[in-house]
Amino acid sequence: MPTESKPKRKANPALLKPVQPDAVLAAVVGSTPVSRGELTKKVWDYIKKHKLQDEKKKTMINADAALKAVFGGKSQVTMFEMTKLISGHVKS
Repeated sequence: MPTESKPKRKANPALLKPVQPDAVLAAVVGSTPVSRGELTKKVWDYIKKHKLQDEKKKTMINADAALKAVFGGKSQVTMFEMTKLISGHVKS
């Protein structure tokens, strides 16, 4: 029986288009325009580098001073809420 190969999944063009972080988000990820996918990766790299993922509940992110500004003053958000809050700090 011939094996059928799955068609390769196409990347969402909206995720590949560079976006410009505002000054608040630039403090975390830098000020150069990057794709949304790369932006998310940079935020996660920052979270891991500074050990901001909650030890007991891994879906929670604890904010340091820079992330607190991005999170609208909240000291802890869920990883799902984080994505929405980050979107408010980019210009397409």
